[in-house]
This record gives sequence, C-alpha cells and structure tokens, in this order.
Amino acid sequence: MADLSGKKVAVVVGDNFQEEELTSPVKALKDAGATVHVIAPHDGEIQALNFITPTIKVKVDAMLGEANPDDYDLLVLPGGPINADFIRTEAKARDFVRKFMKDNKPTASICHAPSLLVSADVLQGRKLTSYFTIQDDIRNAGAEWVDEALVKDGNLMSSRSPEDLEVFNAAIIEAVS
Repeated sequence: MADLSGKKVAVVVGDNFQEEELTSPVKALKDAGATVHVIAPHDGEIQALNFITPTIKVKVDAMLGEANPDDYDLLVLPGGPINADFIRTEAKARDFVRKFMKDNKPTASICHAPSLLVSADVLQGRKLTSYFTIQDDIRNAGAEWVDEALVKDGNLMSSRSPEDLEVFNAAIIEAVS
C-alpha cells in the first residue's frame, strides 16, 4: 500500500453530495496516510444523499475562501447531481479548481462533479468521463467525453459513477504517491 504521509487532500463539495463518492475516496486516502480536508461553502456539516434519500452528515474542515489551494497536493470532487448543480455556482469553488488546473496539480472528479470543471472553464481540449447525463455539457465545454471507468488526461482523472470507485480510488492514491 502507498504511504501518503505528509500529503494533503482537498475535497471540495457542498450539500446533497452522493455519499459514497465522498466517503469511499476519503477512507482510501486516510487509510494510505493522507490528511484529508472537506472544504465546503459553509461551516458545520454537509448533508449526504444516497441518490435522493438523505443519509449521513459530514463535518466540514474548512470553508471555501479560507482554504488555500497551494496547501494541497490533490483535489477530489465528489458528485451527486444536486451537489454538482449547486457547487458549480460558487465562485470560490470555481477559483479553487482553476488554481489546481493552472498549477497542473492532480484533480479528480467523479459522476456529476465535472459540472464544476465545466463552469470553471478548464476543460477545453481535455479528455474525461462523467455520469452520462452531463456528456453534452462536457463536449460543449470543448472536451472529449468518453464512456470508460477511469480516464486520465495529464493531471485530470475522472470516473463515471460509484460503480467505478475502486479504480478511481486507486488512481487518486497513485497520483500523489
């Protein structure tokens, strides 16, 4: 197993995210020794969903605008259609993503999360995957959309859905090993 001691990971997410798209990568990263911070638009806790059913609440470690992208080695963007639709409207979330992409630092998105990448205008000429319902958004943003469990394009990693979490988690760990 990789040793990610000393590595810091930012998970940028809002309320109503798909539970396992946050909890599974966070567990894998922590098990490998990484420090993981959940970064959200507000403090306190954020609500998880299993599709549309509310499940657990997750503690927020830092608020957008307070967290500095320079402090992190990896950015993880969990999906869920409600979370993705909301977080893409947050200017501070778009700025966080732009900084990671500008600095060519590992950035990973799953399911509906590429909506934030679309709104941050960082996909021109890139190749990625997502949940199939947002493929038109990705193509309209100037990227190539493919239907694969994991797509790596430089610093950008993407997966389609919770069914791809095993390969997604392995890729994000490898990216900062």
